[in-house]
Order: sequence, then C-alpha cells, then structure tokens
Amino acid sequence: MNVFEGFNDKVLPQGWGWINEPTVWSFNEFKALQVSAPSQADFFRDPSGAVIKSSAPFLHTTLQGDFTIWTRVRVDMKQPYDSGCLMVVADDTHWAKVCFEYFENTPSILSVVTRDTSDDCISGAMDASNPYLRVTRAGNCFAFHYSSDGQHWKLARYFGMNVPSQLKVGVVAQSPVGEGCNVTFDALTITNHVFEDIRNVE
Repeated sequence: MNVFEGFNDKVLPQGWGWINEPTVWSFNEFKALQVSAPSQADFFRDPSGAVIKSSAPFLHTTLQGDFTIWTRVRVDMKQPYDSGCLMVVADDTHWAKVCFEYFENTPSILSVVTRDTSDDCISGAMDASNPYLRVTRAGNCFAFHYSSDGQHWKLARYFGMNVPSQLKVGVVAQSPVGEGCNVTFDALTITNHVFEDIRNVE
C-alpha cells in the first residue's frame, strides 16, 4: 500500500517527520510528494574530511527489524548530483542511500554507504525518467535495487552494516552543488515482507 495515501497536505501522520524540513513541499492531487531541495543540500561525509554535509530534506519514519521499502522518483535535473533518494539512517555517521542522480550529464543510479565516512558507488545510466528505487533489510544486511518498470529489478548494492534494530527510513531530495531542484516521489510502499535472499527481489 502507498503510505502517502494517508497523508493530507502538510499534516504528517503520527510517526512521520522531517529532518531539514524544506521551505517548499506538498502532496499533489495524486498523493505524490513534491519537494524542492534547497541549494547545496546533501548527505555526505567525504573520506578526505573536506566535505561533511547533513543538510538535505529527509522525510522519514522509524522501522523496527526487517523491511522492504520502495518508491518511484522523478527529478528535475539541472546541476550535477541533483537527485532523489531512499535512505536508511542509524545515526549521523551510519547511514546509506540509493539515488536517481544527475551524474556526468546523465540520469544515473548511485549509492552511498556511510560508516563514519562515505563511499560513492555508480551503478550506471538509467534510461527511464521516473525509475523505481528499493531498499531491503534482513538483519544487518541490506540490498539496494532499481527498476525502470517496477517489475524487473537490478541489484545496485548488497552490503552489511552493524546498526540497531530501529532505523529511520524515508526519502531525500538533494542538490549538492546546485541552486536547488524539484523532486517528486510518486508513491512510497513499506512492507515487512523480505525475500529469503534479499539480493533477489523478483
């Protein structure tokens, strides 16, 4: 079920909240979340220490134990790294995200896993203008997937991270080096159903 169907304009249901609430956000008539990411908004902890950011709008809830969450995202890509993401957060230095991002002038799928410092992994170009992103957790194992049609999924990332049972989970809008961008999340579905092998979601 699309959890956004239970949202009413700017009144968030119990259990939902913003980190870095943006000035401009709303749910449209189709119950899609529209977010304007502010200039320079990002979550990243550069291994060099040169850039430490935790400024992007993050709409989240808290989940306990195993889960699968997916969304469909559109991004008004103008500047490098403009993106919409799914993100899971344990604390300021332990989190991960999978993103539909403007990378080297190409809409692409990227992911970041942060354990004190962040890495950056490029999965490749995405030919769909509004792809699906998916995150699955089983214990301390996580899988990131993406899809052009919501039926046929590709694995972007499989990794482990020692985190508590309870995590913040939700969507992020970013414009790390730009003047801001508009991101639309068409739906957000959360379930406790997890495949036996979370690398395979079909």
